[in-house]
Amino acid sequence: MEFDDERGCRGSLCGFRAFTTIEFAIAVEAQIHSKPPTRGAFLGDHRLAAASQGKMCAQAFINRIATAVPDHGVHRFFLQFAGSQLAADSRRRAIFNRMADKGGIEHRYSCFAPADDPEGPSVDMAGVFRRGAFPGTATRMEMFAAAAPVLAQQAVERLLRDEDRTSVTHLIVTTCTGFSAPGIDLEILARCDLPTSVERTIVGFMGCYAAINALKLARHIIRSEPAAHVVIVCIELCTLHLKETSDLEKLLSFCLWGDGCAAASVTARPFGIGLDRFHAIVAAEGRELMTWSIHDDGFDMFLSGQVPSAIQSALGTGIGSILGNMSVENVDLWAVHPGGRSILDAVERALNLHPDALLLSREVLRENGNMSSATVMFVLERMLREFTEDRVGCAMAFGPGLTAETMMFHTAGSA
Repeated sequence: MEFDDERGCRGSLCGFRAFTTIEFAIAVEAQIHSKPPTRGAFLGDHRLAAASQGKMCAQAFINRIATAVPDHGVHRFFLQFAGSQLAADSRRRAIFNRMADKGGIEHRYSCFAPADDPEGPSVDMAGVFRRGAFPGTATRMEMFAAAAPVLAQQAVERLLRDEDRTSVTHLIVTTCTGFSAPGIDLEILARCDLPTSVERTIVGFMGCYAAINALKLARHIIRSEPAAHVVIVCIELCTLHLKETSDLEKLLSFCLWGDGCAAASVTARPFGIGLDRFHAIVAAEGRELMTWSIHDDGFDMFLSGQVPSAIQSALGTGIGSILGNMSVENVDLWAVHPGGRSILDAVERALNLHPDALLLSREVLRENGNMSSATVMFVLERMLREFTEDRVGCAMAFGPGLTAETMMFHTAGSA
């Protein structure tokens, strides 16, 4: 079943005739606020009942996004720590420093406070990451269970500052950097005073593209339950998986990662960013180029230097399927997950984009690094602030598989 932006739902699955956008918006507003429609009488009672019972297809919109990062800036500190692990090889240390400085990152943040000296006996102030005795996975998960709810609460509180919290019906959490049970989903309900009846889903261990999958799920919920209010929380504490290694490729990979959280409200209220269609590309030949594995000493990321060229190739052949009946020239906004400077360069080359097309993605990379699933939401948050209505956009994020999850969207102005 495909959604037609102008006329609502096609086909017989909805069971009712097609709705115009304005008709549907009025129906949803009436249902949400439990009062009759305010413009005209063309919606019968049976159609309002249909909206409340999920018997027609709705357009889903990201109405708002709020973000949060920890207090501890660590980018320069982590670079110096990483460089110190190559102290015995001045040539490789010089290569590392040169490549790290070209990464396009100026700031990253961590949930733990760094020590005073990056070349000292411990990386963190608390002495958990001691040289030669870095913590195991259990300790790192304990740190996640303590720190992740705090950061998630900050983002959700900002998101729902002026909202009726009893209106929240669904919670979707994405994370690939930590797990516990009872989990962060229940922590968010308790800390943010959300109803315990909220339907909860965790999208776990999918990596950087999980936010797109969360938005896809939220869209399905809104299409079936037009009065729903879905809150998405993308929470990642990547720096918990710091490693001791002299492997140059792994050190350069870790220079990308930072901690962050993004929270979004998705409803059928027609403002913000409209979620139009989703499409996934899996380049199976690149399956081993990016992996995220659980080891005894934390989660281990392998990121091959071949990833940018693999993404460039996959987009070059797959962009037609992503855009549908549109061309690259028809797209005004590109919300590309800034997995690294070389990733953004590869997307720019594959699609022959103007150098300014990925400006917001590069800004997020520069100011926060790669925060896994939260990162593309930081880009969309900037688009919500900077662009009004009638812009066509394409969002995409990449992860293990090698997978590109994509979303077509449009801007719909403010409330």
